[in-house]
Amino acid sequence: MGGRREGKGPFLVGALPAPPPARLTPHYLRKTAAYARARAEQGCFPRLRWPCWRHIACGKLQLSRDIAWLYFELFRGLLGPAPPLRLRWAEAAAACASAEELEGAPSPPHGPSLTLCLSPFLLFLYVQQLHNVSLRRSLLGDEWPSPRTKSPSLPGKAAGGNKNWNDQEHLAFVQSHLLDMLELLLEPEQLSASSHSSCSSLVSFEAVCALSFLLEGTVSNSGTVQPLHELALRQPCHGHNGYSKVARAFSLPKLESWLRSSLTPNPLGMTVCLKAGKKLAWAQQVEGTSRRAKIACSARVVPEVSPMVIMSQVYRQTLAKSSDTLVGAHIRIHRCNESFIYLLSPLRSVTIEKCRNSTFVLGPVETSVHVQSCDNIKVIVVCHRLSLSSTSGCTFHTLTPTQPLILSGNQAVSFAPFHTHYPMLEDHMAQVGLATLPNYWDSPMLVCRDSGDMSVFRLLPPSDFYTFVIPFKMEGDTTETPGGLPQEYQEVLSQREQKVQVWQRTVKEAGLSRAQRKQFQAVVENKFYEWLVQTGNRQQLDSLVPPATGSKQAAG
Repeated sequence: MGGRREGKGPFLVGALPAPPPARLTPHYLRKTAAYARARAEQGCFPRLRWPCWRHIACGKLQLSRDIAWLYFELFRGLLGPAPPLRLRWAEAAAACASAEELEGAPSPPHGPSLTLCLSPFLLFLYVQQLHNVSLRRSLLGDEWPSPRTKSPSLPGKAAGGNKNWNDQEHLAFVQSHLLDMLELLLEPEQLSASSHSSCSSLVSFEAVCALSFLLEGTVSNSGTVQPLHELALRQPCHGHNGYSKVARAFSLPKLESWLRSSLTPNPLGMTVCLKAGKKLAWAQQVEGTSRRAKIACSARVVPEVSPMVIMSQVYRQTLAKSSDTLVGAHIRIHRCNESFIYLLSPLRSVTIEKCRNSTFVLGPVETSVHVQSCDNIKVIVVCHRLSLSSTSGCTFHTLTPTQPLILSGNQAVSFAPFHTHYPMLEDHMAQVGLATLPNYWDSPMLVCRDSGDMSVFRLLPPSDFYTFVIPFKMEGDTTETPGGLPQEYQEVLSQREQKVQVWQRTVKEAGLSRAQRKQFQAVVENKFYEWLVQTGNRQQLDSLVPPATGSKQAAG
């Protein structure tokens, strides 16, 4: 096997960027596995029903019901059904008045149900250990449990500041915990009384299929990516991984040895993207201020693999892009200041970190948007999930079917309804399976202990609310904000519109002479210019001026 890579994004998207609950440990996960397997007839194995998981999570792991549902739903979203089935589920969820009603409702025809496969779900829960702070590493200086830890700039050891994007960290995690994860998947009869394996333990083919949730690879760097279980069944590998056709199982010691000898960093990950990714061209980019900016995209070598786009150190620019390069991409935006960035394509995931005084307008995001260590930014997005950590003075205009997650270290967070549109928006929403209902933009969940203070966030007062206009021409059918606006916000806009009409009528009825009208217009323009400068909007307008002829312009 010539290397492995992340498949569905178990680390990049699936690892919640927060320390796991106290009992979400390897020891208790082994107990969970044994408990569920012993209750197969009750709907715990091989598929785990939501009521069974809720009982295990709340009764055995001492998780709250909300956190139990968070992990359950996060996993379902990660492996989730195709977009049309997501839309059917959204329709069913929108018709239910409460979580209890949703739990009791029948699954939509041919739609997803409230069940999931136990074995990969156990691995998903194990992966949450990625963000478990190590006291030993803290004492050695490798890690410190602070949300505001300083980290180097992006190149080199850049990924160290964000474990979800650090492919070297993912490799080290799998290497360190491989045996634990294999033991988690073993049948009860293959384990000792202490729930550990022996040299004679066998790993079922079904368990290796579950491990494909974490590992994929290629044969001799052929470029064709295959799930782990398909690679493991190749005849030349049987001598190395101990596969027996009779037992339809693998020798655990041989399988572990084979995996360890084959593991490599993700060849399509962030490290390679930074070193060898192609530079992106932009449909709108102001020249002269991009000397330090680093914008790269990993090559779409394998069609089924989501590309990565990394933007770093963009300063005082307006960047806009809508193209196939972005479709289904994982986006990382890092250290971008005083900029306006528009990524108007359907995206897989977005991470925004260490940015200041900037506005980000994103196309629909299929999985998650995570914002970390940012000050005074505005994010406008339709997404499956939003999570925040260590932010200050940030505003989020969202349309989302899940509760925004407030993790640790946040202050002065404002949530507001999604308030813009562009012509292809509804088409892009359908491509990633996002609907206008349900919409929980105004119901954030305080996840971490130090985020328990409700005063860390507010809902934006309607008096402070204004719509947002995306200043680019595109083809498409969307002409208004999907789903409309909440009544109290729409009423404020209507009142402002009425004031404008009254003002226009007053001016018209004033009977000004031509000279007076010209003088009055100059006064209004001067006041408007002063307002532009005071609010910082002048920079945004100036940056929209098309570049001079001969400047680089492309949308590739």
